[in-house]
Amino acid sequence: MKWNIEHPSILLSVTKWLILSSGVGIVIGSIVTLFLNILAAGEAARSLLPFPYYYLLPLGLLLSVWLTKQFAPDARGHGTEKVIEAVHKRNGKIAVKVIPVKLLTTVITLVTGGSAGKEGPGAQIGAGTASAIADLLRFSDRDRKKLVICGISAGFATVFGTPIAGAIFGIEVLVVGAVMYEVLLPSFVAGFSAFFTAQYFGVKYTYYDISYFQHYFIDLVLILKVILGGIFFGLVAWLIIATLKKTEQAVERIPMNPYFKAIGAGVVLILLSMVVGDHYFGLGLDTITQTMKLESDLTQGSLPWYTFLLKIFYTAVTLGSGGSGGIVTPIFYIGATSGHWFGGLFGSEHQLALFAALGFVSVLAGATNAPIAATVMAMELFGMDVAHYAAVSIVISFLVSGHRSVFPSQKIMMKKSDLLEIEFGEDIEHSHVRLNQEPLHRVNKIYRAVQLKRKRHEERQLQRRKNALKTEKEDQEEE
Repeated sequence: MKWNIEHPSILLSVTKWLILSSGVGIVIGSIVTLFLNILAAGEAARSLLPFPYYYLLPLGLLLSVWLTKQFAPDARGHGTEKVIEAVHKRNGKIAVKVIPVKLLTTVITLVTGGSAGKEGPGAQIGAGTASAIADLLRFSDRDRKKLVICGISAGFATVFGTPIAGAIFGIEVLVVGAVMYEVLLPSFVAGFSAFFTAQYFGVKYTYYDISYFQHYFIDLVLILKVILGGIFFGLVAWLIIATLKKTEQAVERIPMNPYFKAIGAGVVLILLSMVVGDHYFGLGLDTITQTMKLESDLTQGSLPWYTFLLKIFYTAVTLGSGGSGGIVTPIFYIGATSGHWFGGLFGSEHQLALFAALGFVSVLAGATNAPIAATVMAMELFGMDVAHYAAVSIVISFLVSGHRSVFPSQKIMMKKSDLLEIEFGEDIEHSHVRLNQEPLHRVNKIYRAVQLKRKRHEERQLQRRKNALKTEKEDQEEE
């Protein structure tokens, strides 16, 4: 009976989700491709301006704030966070109006020079499309939730051209320390179908050729550097998370109309660029590509060591003041430039591209709590030669960044140290981390036992000396 019921049921379920996820992936791949093409056209139109494009940033932030407030408040900020919140709190229910508003506000923000990314909008557009399809087909809450997760994967895969990493990211980013295996197959199918759809419509992706290591050769000195790099990248991820949160809180406390805040933020970034340069605006993909070159102008010191710090600030101000866009592309920029600088500290120019690549994926893992997706992405973007080094750096960065994330709605289902106590099932924003008293009690108990044993040993030693003195005294008296 079990054989007759179990396998046909599984086959029907697999067939159902193969059809659904592939169809959803094609639709999302088409819509996100439209978004990417509009963004590319907007960036190309910058050359028609008689002045630097980023002079329009105050106007761009103002329009983004106005469109978001008027038509779709959920389109504010970086989209992946809103999708995670919708999955956990509303069973994946996302308003359809978020899709056009998010697309438009992101294009405006990025084209006018806002420091943001395109993957968050891609994920939110994908999730919103999947939610609309689920409502159209009158799916249950459970099936809508699964389909929305497929939408996240499809959107991410379409934007970056990494279908496997995109699929894993969609199911790993929701919960820290747990992977939703029931959505694994549909996420893979949705990611691949969206990716192939985008390629069919002519989307070109950037992959980095840094495969110059000998196969199956492990350099122990380099591994030590990679371990130190993992710690550094974890701290960079922590800095990103803290800066984003503190900047958003600081902007909210300013007693000013939100439209004036947006204009003021744009003006501040423009004035700052007159001092530090203008390569911190927009996506910054050219800078990322430069850091990956084996022979790069960056080796001559043309990019300051503090580049990643300024990018953190530009991104925090852009998103904190109401700009629309993703956070992952800036994380890539910050990771690549911080890794390039870290690699230069060792005085080995041929390793600059390697550490830029490690920073690219390691800071992502630390800031988003997605180490598996980051490891797979390293393989897809940089090749298998980098995989073993990337895995070490990624996991260390993931642990060092602690129980925090650029996506505060993530649920926690693991603790990163046995010395800590944390409530499972809480979202990161409201979680409380404290010391685990049990190991301390155990250490204290061992310490007390050692002290007691030492005291007893000293007492026995003292008693032996007393007995020896007494015996010596008695012998003297007899003599």
